[in-house]
Amino acid sequence: MTFSEHLLYLREKHQLKQSDIAEAVGVTVRGYRNYERGVREPTLSTLVALADFYGLTLDELVCRERSQP
Repeated sequence: MTFSEHLLYLREKHQLKQSDIAEAVGVTVRGYRNYERGVREPTLSTLVALADFYGLTLDELVCRERSQP
């Protein structure tokens, strides 16, 4: 799953509107929409705000899996 797909999944899972999340993390609705569409990537501070909003780690938010040594 890509980051943008994961954002859409999380929003739909929690039955939220794009405007709800945009307001909570301090971005415009248009900016947040672009994250879900994969057009733009959020700044680090926005990633942290999104992770905090959903109660996830940054790795979980961006679908990062650690490789085994």
